[in-house]
Amino acid sequence: MARIPVYQVAVPEYHVRSPPDHKAIGRKIDAVLKRHFMGQKVVIRCLGSQEHPGKSVDGLVHIIKFLGTDRYDPDREGDRYENVSGKHIDFFAIDFRISEKGRYLENFIEPFYHWPKKLRGYPVRIDIVIVYDRAKVKRVLHRYEDRIDTKRDGFAFKDHSDKPGAIKGIVRIL
Repeated sequence: MARIPVYQVAVPEYHVRSPPDHKAIGRKIDAVLKRHFMGQKVVIRCLGSQEHPGKSVDGLVHIIKFLGTDRYDPDREGDRYENVSGKHIDFFAIDFRISEKGRYLENFIEPFYHWPKKLRGYPVRIDIVIVYDRAKVKRVLHRYEDRIDTKRDGFAFKDHSDKPGAIKGIVRIL
């Protein structure tokens, strides 16, 4: 298994019983990103373990370190992986260059609360942040049926034989 650092940040006020303060919570998590990835080009993928029935946070982190991704079940339908061109997408994420003034996790916390609640009836609390090396993945421009805009959040591994090698680190949100 690749040597992938796992960082932890305690954010006890982060819950999804009501809309979270995405800016304040984001700042706490961003501090970890800035401490370990300042100036680097990264791709950030977030997930909530509750979206993976039967898997604990520790179990998911182990799977991610081993496979390089949280897509451990090829038979499990992914959310939004279909696209009109049928392009291969390994994961959805957002790319950034980490800077002192940057704000990153607030871009995930708010939609993880609102969109799943609207689509599936419940919000998702992010508890794992995967930080990929931007140089080791490629963007997959794609479009959904009934939409005219081109989406820029799809990514694929450049080296499918070493997906874990694309991970710079994992952040666990406690």
